[in-house]
Amino acid sequence: MTLVNISAVKLRLLLVIIWCIIFLSQSQPLALFSEYAGFSFLGVTGALFANSTGAGGGVVFMPFFKQLGFTPMMAVATSFAIQCCGMTAGAITWWAFYRKLTQQVGHIAEQWQPLAQVLLLTVPWSILGIALVQYNAPIFNLISEPEQLHMSFGLFSIALAVAIFATLPLSSMVNPRTILQGFDRLALMAIALVGGAITAWLSVGVGELVAVYLIFRRFNITFAIACAVILSAFSVWGAVIYHVLISQAVQWPVVLFAGAGAIVGGILAKRLVLHFSPRNLKLFFAAWILILGLGTLPY
Repeated sequence: MTLVNISAVKLRLLLVIIWCIIFLSQSQPLALFSEYAGFSFLGVTGALFANSTGAGGGVVFMPFFKQLGFTPMMAVATSFAIQCCGMTAGAITWWAFYRKLTQQVGHIAEQWQPLAQVLLLTVPWSILGIALVQYNAPIFNLISEPEQLHMSFGLFSIALAVAIFATLPLSSMVNPRTILQGFDRLALMAIALVGGAITAWLSVGVGELVAVYLIFRRFNITFAIACAVILSAFSVWGAVIYHVLISQAVQWPVVLFAGAGAIVGGILAKRLVLHFSPRNLKLFFAAWILILGLGTLPY
C-alpha cells in the first residue's frame, strides 16, 4: 500500500472515530438509532451520485426534507451538513487518486496536472459567492427570490444536460486538454462566484457548473468530476458555518446518520466512475444533471 493510500485510509478512519464518539455521547443512542438509522440510506444514495458527478447531493436531500416538513432554511442547512461528510470523504478519495496518478508517467497523468490550479482558482470565489448570499450582500439580493432561482437553475441544468447529450457523438474525436489558458482562469473564477451564490440557496450548483465548463472545454471528464467534488467539499464546509453559528437550522439527528451513509457513498463513488468508459461516463453525468435540473424546479 502506498503512502498516499495509507494517508487516505487514516483520514477515513478518523471520520469513523469522530462519528462513533458523537453517537456514543448521545443521551439515548439506541433510541436515536431506531428513529433515524433509515436516513443512512438517504446519505449513501445522495453521496454516491454527488461524488460520481460533482453536482451535489442536494437534489436527493431537498425534496425528501420538504416531504418531512422541513422549512427551506432547515432543508438547506441540513443538506450542507450531510454533504460536509459525504463530499469530504469523496474529496479525500479523489485527491488520493490524483496523488497516485502524479507518481506515474503517461498521458492520463498529464491530463490531471491542472487539478491544483483549478481548485486555487475556484475555491476562494465559491466561498465568497456563498458568503455574499448568506450575509445579504446587495449585489446578490437581486437574485434572492428562491422560487425564481429554483426555476432558473432547473431550466439551465436541463439545457446543459441536453447540450452534453448532443456532444456525445463527438466524444471519441476529442483529445483532452491538459493546460488551462488565460480565458479558462477568468471563466472558472466567474463561474465559481456565481455557482457559490446559487449553492447558498439550493445546496447544489457550483460543482455542476465547474464540471460542465471543464467538460465543454474538453478536459478529461473524470478529472472534471474530481475537481467538482473537491471544490464542492470546500464549498459546503464554507457554507455550513453560517448555519451552525447563525441560522442554527441544522437537524443534527438526521445529519448523524445520513452523514455516516454519505461517507460510505463518497468512498464508493470513485469506483463507480472508473467503471465507465469516457463516453458512458459523459452519458451518466448528463443524465444526473438532467435529474438535478428536474429536481430543483419548483413543485
